[in-house]
Amino acid sequence: MSLGLYIVYFIVIMLLPLYAQMKVKSTYRKFSEVHSTSGMTGAEVARKILDENGLYDVRVVPNQGFLSDHYNPATKTVALSEDNFYGTSVAGTAVAAHEVGHAIQHAEAYSFLTLRSKLVPVANISSSASWIFVMIGILASSSNMLLLGIVLLAAGVVFQIVTLPVEFDASNRAMNQIVSLNIIRNEEERSARKVLNAAAMTYVAATLVAVLELARLLLIFTGMRSDD
Repeated sequence: MSLGLYIVYFIVIMLLPLYAQMKVKSTYRKFSEVHSTSGMTGAEVARKILDENGLYDVRVVPNQGFLSDHYNPATKTVALSEDNFYGTSVAGTAVAAHEVGHAIQHAEAYSFLTLRSKLVPVANISSSASWIFVMIGILASSSNMLLLGIVLLAAGVVFQIVTLPVEFDASNRAMNQIVSLNIIRNEEERSARKVLNAAAMTYVAATLVAVLELARLLLIFTGMRSDD
């Protein structure tokens, strides 16, 4: 890889995730100041969608931290950041509905969510160990060690790729629910979709960076093999 391509590469892997994070934060902050006409808090939105889908055993709880919202399948808990839990904004409505989308996926045994759950232990190991073998392989000029690091890194990349349909599907479910249940109306639909799309871009950016890094290491590995 030429010096020019390396410069472009590092600009992409540094700026793309940064842009995605800035975009989701700015979009969220913008629409967190827009109150929904329903006047429902994020907690009420989540509870309504859950009940409408028969998920009475899923709890909705407040969670500390900015945009710390998530669904925990192990405890069947939708955790919403306090701003979204207590707030009545369009952004909070969209985020709450998205997390409930994951709960619905879990209840329906959505295939990509099931696969992602199975990949979690592998991804946790690969994320912490892959770069150890990669660095050893590069510093020691050992193609075998580098290959082991690449295989572990590839497992993490597969996890991120599988995450994409999970997140996009949860957002689609969220929009369908808040529209069909009249939780949002008219122009609020477009605003909610902007929030969800901005959030989705962070996953797309992370996946793209991971794929690019894997491709770079494969090129290094190929170069090592050709020199042997």
